[in-house]
Amino acid sequence: MTFDISKIHIPSNPGIYLMKDSDEKIIYIGKAKNLKNRVKSYFLKNQNYKTQKLVEHISDIEFVLTDNESEAFLLESNMIKKYRPKFNIELKDQQRYTYLRISDEKYPRLLVARRTRNGKFLGSGKIFGPFMHGSSKLLTIGTLRKAFQIRICKQLPKKVCLEYHLGNCEGPCEFKDAQEKYADHVSALEEVLKGKNQTQIFTEKLKEEMSQAAAFQQFERAKDIRDTLIRLDSLQTKQKMEYVENSDEEYFGIADKDQTVTVMNFRMINGVMRDSDKFFFDLVGDNDFSNFLFQYYTVHKIPKFIYVSTLPKNKILLESLLSKQAGFSVKIIYPKRGKKKNIVDLILKNISLIHSKGSNLGLIELKEILHLSTMPNIIECFDISNHGDEFAVGSMARFVNGKPDKSGYRKFRIKTVSGRDDFAMISEVIKRRYLRLLEENSQLPDLILVDGGKGQLNAALKSLQSLGLNLDCISLAKENEEVYMPNQKNPTIISKDKPSLKILQHARDETHRFGVAYNRTIRKNKIK
Repeated sequence: MTFDISKIHIPSNPGIYLMKDSDEKIIYIGKAKNLKNRVKSYFLKNQNYKTQKLVEHISDIEFVLTDNESEAFLLESNMIKKYRPKFNIELKDQQRYTYLRISDEKYPRLLVARRTRNGKFLGSGKIFGPFMHGSSKLLTIGTLRKAFQIRICKQLPKKVCLEYHLGNCEGPCEFKDAQEKYADHVSALEEVLKGKNQTQIFTEKLKEEMSQAAAFQQFERAKDIRDTLIRLDSLQTKQKMEYVENSDEEYFGIADKDQTVTVMNFRMINGVMRDSDKFFFDLVGDNDFSNFLFQYYTVHKIPKFIYVSTLPKNKILLESLLSKQAGFSVKIIYPKRGKKKNIVDLILKNISLIHSKGSNLGLIELKEILHLSTMPNIIECFDISNHGDEFAVGSMARFVNGKPDKSGYRKFRIKTVSGRDDFAMISEVIKRRYLRLLEENSQLPDLILVDGGKGQLNAALKSLQSLGLNLDCISLAKENEEVYMPNQKNPTIISKDKPSLKILQHARDETHRFGVAYNRTIRKNKIK
């Protein structure tokens, strides 16, 4: 049943709104200069199908008032991080970056810097990064510790441990000369963490010291330096880190297709293109480029200049918020000519390429992630729409190459099941559908998708087995978008930004929409 917006009082102030489902779980958070105008707009008939899907789940709306739009922007961002509603933009990309921390202990350690959900770093000491996640995080930090003889023990022991005997630590816990040299090791490590050019300078300095030690017949010292150089060389080969503090430009292109937005960026460091990422989010409610940029820069370094293919809404407010956060003036610019325009155009060409092969990419992902026996070019999805004993129907949507094939949609009046037994109804519908295809010698699907959990999946499999069919069959549970597969105890979770999950969700939503419409028609005819 659709939420009755007329029954609640909506203030006209600026603030944020928290939409909740029947379990009181927050499913969407938005902001508005005028809450009343914005929230009422969700319940107009001209919304896209993804926003309609959100509205179908709303059971309650809570409001938090703010003094102005700027405060609403900040509060919305923090609340999204805290509650992670499933319909909001959620940036997974922050896991690609590693921050490192040098502790402020007497003999400091090098650690991976952990952060709270709102971005605050845990623990005291100096923070370095972000570093691009190239090779393994642990391999990188381990190589750094060994290269600079940094201890790893949580508490300083009284006697040297295995790390000393392996040559990875000089033992400041026991030896005075190691204690005296430790600060120099930490200082050298800090210089290297500040940038790759510092690594080269430090390497050259070590080579000079090694030559001098050899000239003065300090062979033990020369050997220690040689070992450090070997480790450092390994570090340079394996770490694939970039220090991005001096990043002064970032470029973004944005385009949407099938109500899903693709954002791609190029990151420039000292005039050189160093990195590129892709992001995807659904066009639901207030999910837009402006929201994306603000969320993005809560987990990434903010540059002085942001060049975009489309100016975001609230541009001036966004510049003000980012400038305050960065501590310097930040400009968002739409380039109209020259090299910067060429870079933005190049990003848009890349996005067009992604869109042209998006469905194929999603199908390939499905085959790989779910270990399907064949490419799921033809998917048939089933759902039950049940409104009491009298009004139970089944629906089926057919997708070809990742797109709806509406001529292949089918609807079913339940004939053999009485009462509310969704499992038995799924079993009936599946059996009727594929018995008919077998009798007609028609083409069978590559993948059968059932809306529901393990019970619905098992009911479908039972019917397929009774017909002697061995087709790939899975189910998709609404609550956490879990994919259930035969002979697999735990469900598979597909990241919500992946094209593969979006194909499954689209098929499931289309089947549900088609079934609800059919059920509504039956009930209207019955009343007449």
